[in-house]
Amino acid sequence: MIPFRRRQRIGWGLLGAAALLGAAWLAQLDFAQKISTDVLDLLPAGERAPELALVRELAGEAEARVMLFELTLAGGAPAPAEAARRFAAALTRSPAFAQAQSLADTTARDALGRELFAQRFTLLFPRWLREREVAYAATGGEPARFTAWLAADTAAALSRFLAAPEAVSLQEVLPADPLLLMAGMLARGQDSLALLEPAAQSTTAPPALVWARIAAPPLREEGQAPVFAAIAQAAAALRADLPGLVVADTGVNRFAAASRARIEREFAWLNALSLAAVLTVALVFIRGAHRSLHLVPVVLLAVLGAWVATTLTFERVHILVFVIGSLLTGVAVDYGFYLYMQPPATPAEDYWEKVRRLLKPLLASCFTTVAGFALLTGSELPLIRQLGVFVGTGLVCALVGAVVYFSTVRHAFLESRRWRGGRTLPAGLRRGLRQGLVVAWAATLPGLLLLTWRDDIRELDIPSTALKREDARIRALFGDREDRGGRTLYLTHGASVVEARAALEKFEAWLRAAGGPRTQSASLGTVVPTAGEHARAVRFVREETGFAERLRAALAAAGFDTDAFAPFFEAYARHAAQAGAADLDRAVRALHAGLGGPLALLLHLGHPLTWFVTIVSEAPTATPPTGLHTNSAGQLQSLNEIFSRYRVSALHLSLIGFAIVGAGVLLTYGLRDGVRIFAIPCGACAGVFGLFGWLGQPLNLFHLLGAFLGVCLTHNYSIFSVTSAYRREPPPVSVRLSALTTAASFGVLTLSSIPVVRALGSTVALMVIAALLVLEFEHFASIVRKS
Repeated sequence: MIPFRRRQRIGWGLLGAAALLGAAWLAQLDFAQKISTDVLDLLPAGERAPELALVRELAGEAEARVMLFELTLAGGAPAPAEAARRFAAALTRSPAFAQAQSLADTTARDALGRELFAQRFTLLFPRWLREREVAYAATGGEPARFTAWLAADTAAALSRFLAAPEAVSLQEVLPADPLLLMAGMLARGQDSLALLEPAAQSTTAPPALVWARIAAPPLREEGQAPVFAAIAQAAAALRADLPGLVVADTGVNRFAAASRARIEREFAWLNALSLAAVLTVALVFIRGAHRSLHLVPVVLLAVLGAWVATTLTFERVHILVFVIGSLLTGVAVDYGFYLYMQPPATPAEDYWEKVRRLLKPLLASCFTTVAGFALLTGSELPLIRQLGVFVGTGLVCALVGAVVYFSTVRHAFLESRRWRGGRTLPAGLRRGLRQGLVVAWAATLPGLLLLTWRDDIRELDIPSTALKREDARIRALFGDREDRGGRTLYLTHGASVVEARAALEKFEAWLRAAGGPRTQSASLGTVVPTAGEHARAVRFVREETGFAERLRAALAAAGFDTDAFAPFFEAYARHAAQAGAADLDRAVRALHAGLGGPLALLLHLGHPLTWFVTIVSEAPTATPPTGLHTNSAGQLQSLNEIFSRYRVSALHLSLIGFAIVGAGVLLTYGLRDGVRIFAIPCGACAGVFGLFGWLGQPLNLFHLLGAFLGVCLTHNYSIFSVTSAYRREPPPVSVRLSALTTAASFGVLTLSSIPVVRALGSTVALMVIAALLVLEFEHFASIVRKS
């Protein structure tokens, strides 16, 4: 037998070394990089669904990096246009911003026009040629005479155009564009261009609006604090000349930063309140308040071990893991209660003899639960994998920490309070309550048929009403207004430009069929030819070598000075000599590189997806069919469907986990007792879910996760109780305290602002209370001591 003092020094040494190593690891972490608040980090990075890949890129690279600004003076009057230009210039100089421009600045639109003109033969000529071929086919002419007809028709069209008022604005480009490629593009986009502009305002002075794109992803820390600092600095510099200047802004990073701050605050007070609830319950039922503080080191060691293991295992950990992980406070105390509140079998029983006596239920409860949580590490969802590691390692640390820590306590026995009136209820009343519980449980079961499932990714975040209201107000200034019928953004995607453009062709056809007479659309994709149009145009310029001369003759016959069109004929000759299949991709990339301002969001070239953005007013209520490879930019429906798929996957894992836990109990305690032990968690789960069905509570992935955790917890109480039943004793006080502290810990989670956290907390708390009631009324009364 090891003397107590030596045992105490060894125990303190082991625990101190573990605590120092864990604290040293956590101290060197960059928590801003290690802990994520990005909702998309809750989903697999390798998700193959195009919808999620689209949203990931959109969130990191395009629309989500945009910030919108409104500048006003004292009293709400619009700031001068020059102030908006200066503010945009200040943002551009900051490394936190990739680009910024005043909406009154036409630089981006002018750059787009110049690039389209430079790429007109590759981008605009193919569609022009197709339209002319369609027009010629309608005349019934012979195919061999098409080139001659085309030259004459082009000269006639140019004559008609010069007589129209709009010709004045294109006088400079006509010598290089007698085919009217630019004029045709502008005519086709006349109505749709209005969708790209801010809505008309009723005020006499137009609002001072600034569009900007930040350099870093908005859901990361580097896309938040540095950006806000740059905005404050630019606004402060401008207030030197405009003291009353007010800068209002909106962006995804504003929502992300607000959500992160609220989650961090919630993380702090949930953990503090959970610990307080656990200690309050302990103090109510335990004699000697100061001795109950021995439970605190066990809980802290469990939480420390969970933090270290999780941050060691995963490169980035979502903050929800630690918020939900606050439940570990109520779980980790179970082993401490059971070990600490078991009286010695004899006055002379040594501590380690007591541990050996209690080792079977401790190991059975711990390792069957840990085995179930270890299974969760095979989930597709990073959040569930991280929770599996966090809770599983936390429970192991709680058991090891409790065994070692209480070896350092001289009298490792904590007495419970004795309540006046005795500890047991009259047999008749107990029997009546037990029968009432059975009736109530049976009444909940039909509710299982009423269960509905609703997986909504928005429930992973904390809503901010004020930010949403300000976001809607500012976006209305930029054109996204209810009185304009609303604008819907569609993203048409493909693995390449050719695939995306082919899908866009199909989507446009669907939009014309499904939309109403007021439906309008704008897309940069319309200036990009399809693969077929481009191939036909390349063949034309290579095979119809006489077209240029026929056009020259037709222009001369129409009275034009053909020398004035020398820039066109030189450019056409160069294009005809070099035209090839690879031209389209190069032209689109050159166009993309030249885009700036809001126009830059209309086209994305990347891997694994390339997409075109289509802005639609009065959009159809129907969702584009899957074969069109087109999704609304919001993507909530698609993400919810993906989230539902993961819930089904998690259900399969949970069922396997239940089987592992149940098998472990059956192997340890035999068939008869094992079934009775495992009936309590299964019955509690069925009863709680049946109650949710009667209440009309839609379930989600986190109710399922809570049920799995609840089964693991309540089966612990069954194991501890059956050990006492073998000795013909009532359920140990430690089980009652463990259940109450766990219910208190999870009950705290129902106060969370995050819906999924509330779902998990309510599920586990109800299951634990249900199991405790069953145990209190002698579920194991008929079990006899095993020989």
